[in-house]
Amino acid sequence: MTKGPLTIRLCGPRGFCAGVDRAIQIVVLALKRYGAPVYVRHEIVHNRYVVEGLEALGAVFVEELDEIPAEHREQPVVFSAHGVPKSVPADAEKRNLFYLDATCPLVSKVHKQAMRHQRLGRHVVLIGHAGHPEVIGTMGQLPEGAVSLIETVEEAENYAPTDPDNLGYVTQTTLSVEDTAAVIAKLQERFPKLMAPAADSICYATTNRQEAVSAAAPGCDLFIIVGAPNSSNSRRLVEVARRAGASDAILVQRATELDFEAIGNIGTLGISAGASAPEVVVNEIIEAFRARFDARLELAETAIENEHFLVNRELRDMELTVEDMAFVNGR
Repeated sequence: MTKGPLTIRLCGPRGFCAGVDRAIQIVVLALKRYGAPVYVRHEIVHNRYVVEGLEALGAVFVEELDEIPAEHREQPVVFSAHGVPKSVPADAEKRNLFYLDATCPLVSKVHKQAMRHQRLGRHVVLIGHAGHPEVIGTMGQLPEGAVSLIETVEEAENYAPTDPDNLGYVTQTTLSVEDTAAVIAKLQERFPKLMAPAADSICYATTNRQEAVSAAAPGCDLFIIVGAPNSSNSRRLVEVARRAGASDAILVQRATELDFEAIGNIGTLGISAGASAPEVVVNEIIEAFRARFDARLELAETAIENEHFLVNRELRDMELTVEDMAFVNGR
């Protein structure tokens, strides 16, 4: 059967960001230095392919520190890239656990911005999604009651602080730039003395991926975002694609999830990947379309990323093999 023509617009940048790359490196290097098992509290990043790959190397994922057996207390436990409340390292120290913090440096920056607001006497307004690990971690940097969470413009409209003249805001790093701007605008309209953080809270990778998707989406019959359902930045990319002009946009974890009967005979396909999605899955999805279409690939690149974050001091003298690097880079 003759294959129909298909243009695939492949976004760049896409996939792993420097924070995700660093977090995965930390687990891989810890396994090389200390041997298995290395415990990881929560998913190191929001991607099952990555988690299962690390499990195969000897990582053990736990939800809480009390799941770590007493006989393995000498083995390291790694905190995820999303960040943790202050109570978690305090609990680790109480249990005499050795921990490695893989919190993304850009998330740590938001923690410092929130603490600075409080130190200057401001009540902290956090713009983010309730229940997301990053939000839980950021709120957990300050005493209970010191942070108010705002998710939507409507919530910003109804927010009634005790002291409206002493407010400072920060944001979750993985939000939609457009949606966040609308919430901030509403808060600034209602509270003219609202203080901004010292630097933008939404991370460069989130912004870059959204800009690339926004540029590529017009005219796309379908836009596929590779990522996990619990990945905030991936879900935002789906919203950005639809808003920017794609006829439809879907979130996919693996090529096996693709329903080609439902997809039908499309002419232009956009593809990007959330910041925790490995390139190997992107390639898997491209090959699935090449098997069914006469596909022509074009790169829709809007920025070049060269950021790099150092791993923990305890691991910096360790070297990654070529095979390690392939895994760390999601290839």
